[in-house]
Amino acid sequence: MFNLLNLAWLIPLFPFLAFVAVPLFTNRNRKLSHSLVIGAIAIAFVLSQIVFWRAVTLPEGSLPFQSQTIRWLSAGSEVFRLGVYVDPATAVMLFMVPLVCMMIFIYSVGYMNFGTDEVDPRYSRFFAYLSLFATGMLGMIVFDNLLAFFIFWEIMGTCSYLLIGFWYEKTYPDPNKITPKEAGLKAFIVTKIGDLFFMLGLAVLYAVVGSLAYKDIFSPETLSRLAEMKLMGTQVSIATVVALLLFGGTVGKSAQFPLHVWLPDAMEGPTPVSALIHAATMVSAGVFLVVRAFPIFSVADPSTLAVGGIPFVAFIGALTAFGSSIIAVAQDDIKGVLAFSTISQLGYMIAALGIGAFVAGVFHLITHAFFKALLFLSSGSVIHGMEHGHHHAHHEHDAEEHAEDAAHWFNPNDMMGMGGLARRMPRTFVAFLIGGLALSGFPLLTAGFWSKDEILAQAWTGNQVVFWTLAIAAGLTAFYTARQLCLTFAGEPRTEAARHAPESVPSMTVPLMILSAFAVTLGWAGIPEDLPVLGGLVPNWFHHFVGSMVAENGGHAARVAGHLAEAAHGFDWAPMLLGSFFGLGGLLLGWLVYGWKPLRAGEPDRVEAAMSKIGLGWLHRAMRHRFYFDELYRAIFVRPAIWFSEAFSDFDHYVVDGLVNLAGNIGRWLSERWSEFDAVIVDGIVNGVGVVVQALGGFIRPIQNGKVQSYLWVA
Repeated sequence: MFNLLNLAWLIPLFPFLAFVAVPLFTNRNRKLSHSLVIGAIAIAFVLSQIVFWRAVTLPEGSLPFQSQTIRWLSAGSEVFRLGVYVDPATAVMLFMVPLVCMMIFIYSVGYMNFGTDEVDPRYSRFFAYLSLFATGMLGMIVFDNLLAFFIFWEIMGTCSYLLIGFWYEKTYPDPNKITPKEAGLKAFIVTKIGDLFFMLGLAVLYAVVGSLAYKDIFSPETLSRLAEMKLMGTQVSIATVVALLLFGGTVGKSAQFPLHVWLPDAMEGPTPVSALIHAATMVSAGVFLVVRAFPIFSVADPSTLAVGGIPFVAFIGALTAFGSSIIAVAQDDIKGVLAFSTISQLGYMIAALGIGAFVAGVFHLITHAFFKALLFLSSGSVIHGMEHGHHHAHHEHDAEEHAEDAAHWFNPNDMMGMGGLARRMPRTFVAFLIGGLALSGFPLLTAGFWSKDEILAQAWTGNQVVFWTLAIAAGLTAFYTARQLCLTFAGEPRTEAARHAPESVPSMTVPLMILSAFAVTLGWAGIPEDLPVLGGLVPNWFHHFVGSMVAENGGHAARVAGHLAEAAHGFDWAPMLLGSFFGLGGLLLGWLVYGWKPLRAGEPDRVEAAMSKIGLGWLHRAMRHRFYFDELYRAIFVRPAIWFSEAFSDFDHYVVDGLVNLAGNIGRWLSERWSEFDAVIVDGIVNGVGVVVQALGGFIRPIQNGKVQSYLWVA
């Protein structure tokens, strides 16, 4: 009998076929190109929903599902086989990824100005790249081994480079502002540092286990072996080494400290790309790697590289969540704020997984994807409106005003030039408000509240330092979200562009409405069952479903899975109340600073002004400049690398090339001398013999003239 879970084979196939078809057959037909790509992701979405609902409705203990495998790759005597692997983590990712991708693809039609004179000239290519990006993420989710995971992981890395730098010809008047071409290269190089650790982890794991298939590396026998085997006579277990190396891949892909620097600059790509990278694919892949390899993390020694009793993974996550939220407070770029909020929320997930709160981490991964996609697409709608408003205002100027305005570069992302957009763009405002409240963890009504609360609840009992770090980060998140909402939508327009900004087209706003519904309702799937009044009104199937995955992985994992219902002993109000206090307090403070009396045109940022008054202007400048990590890395790594490359180039030019040229010159000189010797001596001798023979011939020739009288005379 055919198992519906086998349909997972087909999920990555259709987006890949669309990617192949667009450049080969439909590139010149923009409508057909985007229709093909959207249709392919729609088919993938339908197949994913079938697989998801089939997995959810299976009897307990039926997962994970391992399909029959096919011969895939071979190297010498080694043969790698490929199959699909469906477990609760796979199922919930399949629910999220194709749906969010489909919303982003539909939104892209309007964002790239299809059907107008301003349509992007590389419109079809853009959709082809999007389709390949989705292929990478979906293939990474469904297949059954870490080698396939890594290959599709690298496909996404390549797509991120292509899409972040999609507008590669774009430049800015400010020479210090990074261009899309440079941002794409930066993302590619920084993430490759993490990929190197990932690859080393795969090498160690394969050398010990002899396989990278999940059914082999996650078996209880293998996990026990990895936990007991030590590395080269040390006290560090192989499981710990593999976990840390795999985590290096996560640090790069999910932009965790210290490899977080690429993600804010990834905003140089088109906004749909930002939404894909920050919500449905790229950064989610890094967290999903920890989710997928969680059995190995659970048997690793948490004391290795621990900081103050905090497991290393949780420490990196908490530090990233806190530091990024501080930086976000000082950003004026509407997408820049969201970029740092993404880094911060990813830190939340990593911290949760680091303390063993597996279900809470996965839950926040899913809810965050929806409300962060909503926020990025809403910000794109705002930017789109600001650009159109700027063009409209531009046409109303007379020639003198036009020339004066053209001398100043217009930045449609700058929140200081917005204001009053709630009236101009009501649908976008409602969507942004819902996404912002979800990001802030507005109590009870938003998905972000329930997933954040679950993380804080586990941190409350698991590690108090992690709890307070994440709670403060939650307060900062709510503050900068309120700041962003007020600067963008409240008060009066501060520029002519904002005054004339129109609402976006339905192809952009309809996906916002759909994502808004999920940003509110998705959290209901994870309401704690023991919560008074609300608990049990909606079945908490998510925790039971995903939690069963941890229970299947043996005692090691179960011991750190504090999220399981049977491990709970009554409902603890403290973390929920504290989390709500920080969230609501941050929103209220943000509204008091920026919303009660909205910012006026020409007025400086109020936090910056207040910090300057008390002598902390230097701190705000550091926050605005991302604590100078880019400058630090440029000084420590980039400039020395450039210096060494130039030094080796000079060495190659002057020394290596000099020696080669010297050898060539000597050889040429010798050849010229030999040529002269050949011409003068050798050819001289040969020619001399010829002359002598010719002379003798001339002397003898008269006696051989054929005349008898001459012969008689000679005789």
